[in-house]
Parts: sequence; structure tokens; C-alpha cells
Amino acid sequence: MTEQPMVVVSQLHKSFGPLEVLKGIDLSVARGEVVCVIGPSGSGKSTLLRCVNLLEEPSAGTVVVNGVELTDEDCDLDGARIKIGMVFQSFNLFSHLSVLDNLTVAQRKVLKRGKAEAERIAHENLERVGLSEKATSMPAQLSGGQQQRVAIARALSMNPELMLFDEPTSALDPELVGDVLGVMRQLADEGMTMLVVTHEMQFAREVADRVLFMDDGHVVEEGPAEQVIGNPRQERTQTFLARVLDPTHQGRSEA
Repeated sequence: MTEQPMVVVSQLHKSFGPLEVLKGIDLSVARGEVVCVIGPSGSGKSTLLRCVNLLEEPSAGTVVVNGVELTDEDCDLDGARIKIGMVFQSFNLFSHLSVLDNLTVAQRKVLKRGKAEAERIAHENLERVGLSEKATSMPAQLSGGQQQRVAIARALSMNPELMLFDEPTSALDPELVGDVLGVMRQLADEGMTMLVVTHEMQFAREVADRVLFMDDGHVVEEGPAEQVIGNPRQERTQTFLARVLDPTHQGRSEA
């Protein structure tokens, strides 16, 4: 018996007023698979990710995560979202709470874990991201890369079965990117199902099982990372990658 995919998106459309951002996306993500979504700004990458956990409500189409149709009007959306972790471009930490409290507040309020259990799980996940010594720090005392790793640890503390990453390194100084990508590599090695919007092409090439190239609300090309990034078939993919992989090209305007 074939195992049910973790994510199944069918004919997904999303419009903001007259602007159609997603134009009939079909996507399936297997359990344990890492899928990276690449493409120029405005192609619909982040909107796709936000539709997967219904932070944005699709205009049409269906989204099924872990066997639950999130687009069904009778869906217990809050219950379904518990198993979906999401890490944003901005870190979204509570600035008035310590690192430890940032990791325990949702555990205690949503999962109803006791204080001791929530703190134990928080410490375990801070250790996973290499920040066990920062439990008592406030977010403002951390670098951007450290704050992003705390955000990942916070998501992991909810025991998600799917992790969504929306360009998690785009707001970081270049020297801080490696630590965050290292944590994501570790998660991939551990078998976490991940859907990652990224402009880090080397990361996608090394870690992704599959890469999707999006442009103008469509999936233009998809396949193994080495094929899509290393030997793209579609002219639009070739043009995009030629720009972002060219070291003389400044500014990542396509990403």
C-alpha cells in the first residue's frame, strides 16, 4: 500500500482583488521529502506556502495536509495547524519574553503541556539548534541568525510533522546564513518533511529531493534538484538561474 503524501495541493488559485497570484498549482510532497521552491520575486512562492497552512485562504482548489483537507469548511483548522510548523523571513519572536518563554508559551497554551515538560522540550530543541546557552536571553540580545534558530526551535517544540520555511535566511547578514541552513540540513537528515521557499541555490541543490521553479503563478519546471538547477530544461528556468548563479550579477533582483 502506497503511503499517503504529507501534502497534496490540487488546482490551487489565489487572487488578491483583480491580481491572480496563483494560477492552478498542483503539488504533492511525500512524507520525509524536502521540496525547495525557487523563482523570481512576485512569482507566488510565498503565497503558495501561506496557502498550504491557510494563512491565506485559497480562491479555489484544495489543500490536504496529513490526510486532512484544510480547505473543507468543516475542517478543524486550529487542530490541523498544530502539526504544521512555519518559519518566516522575520523571526516573529515575542520581544518581551525570554527565549525559553518563547518556546514554551504555545506548548502550554495550545498543547496543554505542564511547565516542566514544556521547558524540557524547549531545552532539547534549543540544543538541537546549538543555542542551549541562550535560554534566559531576550530576543534583542541575539543576532538575527540566532533569533531565526530560536524561531526554528520554537516551531520544533510543537512536534510538527511538516515544516514550512518562507525564505528563512533572506533577512540575515551573509555571515549568519550558514548556521540557519546548517540547522535545516540537520532536520532534512532527520527525515523531517519540509517545504522551503528559498533563494539559496546551493542549499537547494544539496538538500532538496525535488525543486520547483515558479514564475507568474505557475510551476514552470520541477524535478530532482540536480536536474532543475544543474540542467534546467525550460528557457525561463535557464534565464532565472543564469542571473542568480552569476557571481557578477548584483542584488539578487530575480530572487
